[in-house]
Amino acid sequence: MIDLYLDHLRVERRLAAHTLESYARDLGALAAFSAGVARKPEALDRSALEAFVRQRMASGLSPRSVARSVAAIRGFYRFLVLDRRLDESPADDLTPPRAWAALPKFLSIEEVDQLIAAPDVSTPRGLRDRAMIELLYATGMRVSELISVRAVDLHLDEHYLTCIGKGNKERIIPVGEQAAAWMRRYQRDGRPAILKGRASPRLFVNLRGGPLSRVGYWKILKGHGQRVGLPRSLSPHVVRHSFATHLLERGADLRAIQMMLGHADLSTTQIYTHVLEARLRTIYDRFHPRA
Repeated sequence: MIDLYLDHLRVERRLAAHTLESYARDLGALAAFSAGVARKPEALDRSALEAFVRQRMASGLSPRSVARSVAAIRGFYRFLVLDRRLDESPADDLTPPRAWAALPKFLSIEEVDQLIAAPDVSTPRGLRDRAMIELLYATGMRVSELISVRAVDLHLDEHYLTCIGKGNKERIIPVGEQAAAWMRRYQRDGRPAILKGRASPRLFVNLRGGPLSRVGYWKILKGHGQRVGLPRSLSPHVVRHSFATHLLERGADLRAIQMMLGHADLSTTQIYTHVLEARLRTIYDRFHPRA
C-alpha cells in the first residue's frame, strides 16, 4: 500500500524527488512500526498512530520533521480512503506534538562508556583525551568552559572544580571519583610529557603545548566517536545533554542540574523533562498490555 501511494505521488501528483524521499523515509518508519506491533499499516488505528508519532518525537527528530511525518501519514490514509481500501481515515485529525524546542540528542550510558574507553591511554595524548572526555561527562560543562579550566581550578581531594561560565559567572561543579582519578593520572603522566618543560596555565593543552581550541576539542571528540561507531551527530554538546539526561533519569533534582549546567533560567533546563516524557510514553506504549 505504501509503494502504491508513493507511485501515486510520483506519477499523478508529480512531487519533487526530495519530497518523495522524505515521504518514503517517513512511511518506511511507519511500516517498521506496524511490523513491530504485528499489523499492516492499513490496519493501524488512531491510538497506534499516536503511539508512532510519540515514538518519532522520542527518537530525537525535530518538531518540524515530526510534523512532516504526520503530513505523510494523513496523506497516506486519505489515499487509502479514496482508493476504497478503507472506509474512513484514522489519521484525519492527527496532529503533531506541541511545538517544543528541538529535543536535544544524547547518548545512552553504553555509548558514553564506549566513547570514554576509546582513547589509547598508553600515550600522553590518549591520557589527555581520556581525561577530557571523563571530565566533560562528569561535569556537563560547555566546551568553552572545559578548555578554559586551569590546573588551579581543580580541587580533586574535595571532588569539585570551579568554572567560569557565561556572563563571567563562577560556579562550583562536583567531580566524581572516576573522573578525578583520570585527572590525577593525566596531570602526573600525560600533561608533563606533552608540555616538555613548557609552562601553561591551561589544564588541557594541544600537542605543541599551547591552549586547546574549541574546534580542536570537537575534532578530538568526533574522531574517538567515529572509531567506536557512535552517531555522526556526536559533539561536546551531545555529551553535555547526556550528562543532564542521565542525572535526571536517576532522580536528580532539576534545580541542582540547572546549577551544574550554569543555566540562568530553570526553563532552559526543563527541556530535559520533555526528553524523559517522550521516552517514558514510548516505553509505556511498547510494554503496557492495554496501551
